[in-house]
Amino acid sequence: MTHVRQSTILITGGASGIGKLMGRKCLQQGATRLLIWDINPIGLQDTAQELSASGYEVHTYQVNVGDIEQVKQTAEQVLAQFGAPNILINNAGIVVGKPFAEHSMAEIERTLQVNVLGVMAVTNAFLPDMLARGQGHVVNIASAAGLLPNPRMSVYAGSKWAVLGWSESLRLELEQAGHGMRVTTVTPSYIDTGMFAGVKAPLLTPILQPDTIADAILQAVEQNRIILRKPFIVHLLPLLRGILPTRVFDTVAGRWFGVYTSMNDFTGRPAAEQKPVNAT
Repeated sequence: MTHVRQSTILITGGASGIGKLMGRKCLQQGATRLLIWDINPIGLQDTAQELSASGYEVHTYQVNVGDIEQVKQTAEQVLAQFGAPNILINNAGIVVGKPFAEHSMAEIERTLQVNVLGVMAVTNAFLPDMLARGQGHVVNIASAAGLLPNPRMSVYAGSKWAVLGWSESLRLELEQAGHGMRVTTVTPSYIDTGMFAGVKAPLLTPILQPDTIADAILQAVEQNRIILRKPFIVHLLPLLRGILPTRVFDTVAGRWFGVYTSMNDFTGRPAAEQKPVNAT
C-alpha cells in the first residue's frame, strides 16, 4: 500500500482548492514534506506561510505546467534538492465554459497545454527517477466530464477524455513492466471550489464539497485504488453509455438528469482570478 506518512508529496495546482486541501491533509497525516507547484505567486506565498506556521516543511515553486520548458527546469530543481516525489498528484487544470464555436484558438491551445500536456510533462519529468527507485504513486485528477459529452464543455471534456485514456494506459504499462508503481485516476463531478461557479447540479449528482473529495482521494491513494469516481452515480456512466443507444442516453442524461444543461449558467471564476487550478 502507498503511505502518505514519511513521504514527499508533490501537488500541481496546490495553492488553492482541493490541491491546497490535499496538501494540508497530507502534512497532517505525517508527510515529510510538501512540494507545491502553482502559477499564482500570491497563492503560493500565502499557502506556504499558513502551512509553515504550523511547523510543516513546505517548498513552493511558481510554474505554469502548460509550459514544457518550465516543467523541465523546475523538475530538475526538485530532483536535485529532494529526488523524485513518492506521491505525485497532477491536479492543475483550467476550464473555459462556452460553445465550441465561440472558443478562440488561444483558449483551446491553453486548455490542452495545461490539462493534457501539462499532466503528461510533469509525470514524464519525474517517472524515470520514480522507476529507478522502484516505488511511487501517480494520481491524475481527471473528471466525470471524461466519461460523457456535455455542451459548453467540449474542449474541457476533450482534455479530460485524453487524461483518462492516458492515465489508464500508463497504469497498464507500469503493471505489465512489473515496476513498484501505482496510478490512481480520479473522475469527480463538479466540485464547489469556484472553478465551476454557476453550474446547476444534475439530478442525483450533488456538487461535491472540497473537504469530502480531498479525503476520498487520499484514502484512495493509500488503498491503491485504480479508479475513484465521485459521487456514486458516476459509476453508472460507463454502463449506461455502453448499453443504451446514443439517442436514448441523450434523453436520459440530457432531459431526465439535466446534464446537458448544467453549464448553461456557468460563470466560473472572475477573469482576474483565472489560473490553472484543480480540475474536475
